[in-house]
Amino acid sequence: MNLKEIYSELLTNIGFRENEIEQNWLDLKKSYSNKSRHYHNITHIKDMVECFELYFDNLQFPNEVLFSIFYHDYVYKSSKKDNEFKSAEYAVKILPKETTLDSKLVLDMICATQQHQHNKIEDINWLIDFDLKILARDWNDYQIYFEQIRKEYSIYPDFLYKPGRAKALKHFLENEFIFQTKIFRDLFEEKARANIEKEILLLS
Repeated sequence: MNLKEIYSELLTNIGFRENEIEQNWLDLKKSYSNKSRHYHNITHIKDMVECFELYFDNLQFPNEVLFSIFYHDYVYKSSKKDNEFKSAEYAVKILPKETTLDSKLVLDMICATQQHQHNKIEDINWLIDFDLKILARDWNDYQIYFEQIRKEYSIYPDFLYKPGRAKALKHFLENEFIFQTKIFRDLFEEKARANIEKEILLLS
């Protein structure tokens, strides 16, 4: 998969000029390549774009979804609570004045990746599921994922991190569903719950 090509084609289609596309790509790569990003990096974006391509036919607003994938973690500091909002703000700010994109929808989409709650707009549910698909990986891959998350939160000692992480994970289990679309629930719900339960045991 050539991520830069997919990105450039998207930005061309939604009204960006060529010179802007190159600069935005460099900014994007720089942001996601920050050395503090062990999980929320360009590999995570690639994984989500793969999901996007796989489930493309289910989407009503594919350009908004794809643009949101690229920018949903643009701002990421593990010590902050407003990363999604800051990312959404940035994504909307760089849109050209004459864009075909629904900027309000982009804002809502990116902000929705914070709480992962069911939304009346089905495309937002797809975006959330693409973001959370990692939870249903095989155990070895899931282990790599939570070790990467731990590295991103390395400023916190275990006695703070472990209960905080366990609380966040329990929150997923308390919801009726982890995944918001029926397709993802049927395919991945069971596996994700098993992984999360296993990680909670390791944390306690």
